[in-house]
This record gives sequence, structure tokens and C-alpha cells, in this order.
Amino acid sequence: MKIVTWNCNGAFRRKFNFIDEFDADIYVIQECENPLETGHLDYIEWAKNHLWVGDSKHKGLGIFVKGDIKLEKLEWPTIYKDHSVKHFLPCLINGNTQFIGVWAHSNKSPNFGYIGQFWKFIQLHKSKFNEIVIAGDFNSNVKWDQWDRWWNHSDVIRELKETNIESLYHTYFEELQGSEVQPTFFLQKNLNKPYHIDYIFGSPAFRNNLEKIEMGKVEDWIKHSDHLPMIAEFSS
Repeated sequence: MKIVTWNCNGAFRRKFNFIDEFDADIYVIQECENPLETGHLDYIEWAKNHLWVGDSKHKGLGIFVKGDIKLEKLEWPTIYKDHSVKHFLPCLINGNTQFIGVWAHSNKSPNFGYIGQFWKFIQLHKSKFNEIVIAGDFNSNVKWDQWDRWWNHSDVIRELKETNIESLYHTYFEELQGSEVQPTFFLQKNLNKPYHIDYIFGSPAFRNNLEKIEMGKVEDWIKHSDHLPMIAEFSS
């Protein structure tokens, strides 16, 4: 099995053919158009087996899978203490594997933007986590932890580890959170402003079956987006 997550930086209807070269089973795409509200016929055909969520038909979070994969949305609540969190897309793959697509949003929250949104989401649902993959753009890194918050990146990593879920990149490359050698994002496409803010997390079965993690080459992808694709391959 192969999983790809990529923030396409918009206009995915003109870019899906580039990402398709990976021949992945599952794509998690941030900032993509809603396939059900586009007039682009090739994109509609490519996205015939998908789930999507977003505030605007022009920009949201999509999960796209091969035609022989059963994709079922999980109706998990997104309200935490009277506040909606976004954007998260929980689903079942082939009826037995939990999968959560992520595009961590500011959500106009002065305190709980980005990783705070995901922290709230896992408070709602971590008791449900089983064999699971969580993948996407988290807009976060341990380098941005703040001393007076209990929902820092480090706190999220700790809570996930308590449920036996860990970052596949860090497992594979044996790197510490915050010390990543390979960036996933270049602010304003400036190669002098690299950050690691995209992640694929997995429970033990996925870590044990992980064969490879890699990023798309900068020279191939920087013209399409400020993010690089992250690709995970598994033995089964």
C-alpha cells in the first residue's frame, strides 16, 4: 500500500496528473477543489472515489482512493466545547482501517489555531483510535511550542504516543521531533525558509510494515506548490 499527502496550494484540477505519477492507493490533498462542484471533467473522473470537506468549493481537504478501495466516511463530531474544529476527515478504508486526513486550520482562533485544532480533535476521539493512519498538513512543529500552552506540538505527540501512534517519518529516519533534516514546506516558495509541518502518523501495524518514507524532490515540486508530497510505502 502507498499513501501520499500533499498540500497542493490550490488549483488541484490542474495538478492532479502530476501527483498521479506516484500511483498511490490513498491521496490526502489539502487546498483542493470540491470535485462535486467543479466543471473540470478530467478532475471529476480522477476523483470518482473520494471524500471532501471545506468551507469553500475552491479550497478544502480531500481523500482520494483507487476505485477498488472501499471508502466510508466516519461521522465523528467536530464540536469541542461549543466550538467547531477543522479540517479533519475521518474515514474507514476497506471497512477495517481508520484513516484521518488533516488540514490543520487557524479557524480564526487566537489561541487554538492549527495544532490547537488537532489537539481538540484528539480530545474528542482518541478513545476511538484503533489501527489507524493520520496524515496531512498540520501546520506545526515542536520548534513553535509555547511555554504557557498545554496543546503544543509536543503535547500532541505525547498524547498520540500514549495511544501507540507515532510519526512514520521520525520512526523511519530515527530523527527527533524538531530536528528534521528534510523539510516539507517552503514559506512563500523561498528555499531559504524551510519547515517540516506535514506528517503521517501510524499505529504499530503501519510502523512494522513501513518500507519507505520519502519526500518529492524540491526541483520537481516547488513550481507546483509551497509543500512537497510525503510518500509512505508499506509491505501490505
